[in-house]
Amino acid sequence: MARFAKGSRALAISDRSGAAFPYREMVKEWTGAFVHNSEFEPKQPQLEPHPVGADPQGLMNARPARVEFPVQDILPNNPFTTTAANASVSVSYPANQINEGTTFVRFQAVKSPVGGVPIVTGAAGPALELSTTLDTAATATDGTIIVQTGTHFPTSGFIMIEKINAITGKYENEVIQYTGRAGENFTGCTRGTSAPYRGLTPPATTAGTHPIGANVFGCYLATAVPTTIVVGPVGQTAVVFNNLTFSLISNATSTETGGGFQCTIGPLNDRA
Repeated sequence: MARFAKGSRALAISDRSGAAFPYREMVKEWTGAFVHNSEFEPKQPQLEPHPVGADPQGLMNARPARVEFPVQDILPNNPFTTTAANASVSVSYPANQINEGTTFVRFQAVKSPVGGVPIVTGAAGPALELSTTLDTAATATDGTIIVQTGTHFPTSGFIMIEKINAITGKYENEVIQYTGRAGENFTGCTRGTSAPYRGLTPPATTAGTHPIGANVFGCYLATAVPTTIVVGPVGQTAVVFNNLTFSLISNATSTETGGGFQCTIGPLNDRA
């Protein structure tokens, strides 16, 4: 069978330029054109894109988002400001996300008295932290809860009785709503409820029995204070909420800002 000549001395005409080139320097492009190697053009990658499959629809082992139990926030240094002969207290709480609403809050880890208002009190008078103990054992159906010292609590609102399961070590706190307070007695009690916080109502607690001496904690009804600030170079404004106010059961004695470092604010019942 005859062989093709090697073309060592032959010329070939380029299909692109029409010029003559040494035959052995010619190559064939992907289009079939016979061109000189100096004219060769590779195939444009966009002419053969890689196959793209459909977007994934979801994870194989998906885990749904959980609704976390509300927890404490750390307040700025010296967050409380009192005014002489006034029961209203201002609390610095930047970006509190309460947005003009009201919420029940419990203060903890307060380091110093402010404006003559003590951290806690063992007698009549206001206090920043609301706490006491049961003076009489409570059953699961009692409509009146009697405490050791209650006159520093608001006249209506919520209290929480701390309870720890002796076997499991888990908290089984009970939140109770009351509509009146006569001295050391909380009256009109709704048992096994929860105190709203940041516009949400946590899951209800369970009514239970509580022994004499059980810890009792209270909360204040606080209101977010809006502040208008300028944002952007052309004078746009935005409303932010960086402060709360709440009322003591009686007036502060002086105007003062204080409370100390790392005071906390949070829901009444901060145990799941």
